[in-house]
Amino acid sequence: MASVFDVLHSARTIVVVGLSHKPFRASFGVSQYMQRAGYRIIPVNPFETEVLGEKAYARLEDVPVAVDIVNIFRRPEYVPDIVESAIGIGAKAVWMQEGVIHEQAAQRAREAGLFVIQDRCILKEHLKIRRAS
Repeated sequence: MASVFDVLHSARTIVVVGLSHKPFRASFGVSQYMQRAGYRIIPVNPFETEVLGEKAYARLEDVPVAVDIVNIFRRPEYVPDIVESAIGIGAKAVWMQEGVIHEQAAQRAREAGLFVIQDRCILKEHLKIRRAS
């Protein structure tokens, strides 16, 4: 059974659904931190063309590389469709940021073999692991 440590340790590419270019947005700060920590961050936002030096894509299905983690910065009502896309592209994990919870979508992702984290900040979890090392 995988753990948060296993997922973060093995991941290289994180797609951030809802990533904005606006520095005051949580999605930007969290993604900037993760990028500086060595992860490739790929934005998925139909209203962006580039964020943090990476080309933005309108949909998960448009991302041309293998995806380890789909990090969701969208409201819970959007999660089921994002999870279906994550399953469709063969992502390894779905990470719902703080305040994002959708039990049915989480169960669907687990049944499809994805590791699921809900209502937790990827930056905070990464910092916990770093401090413990």
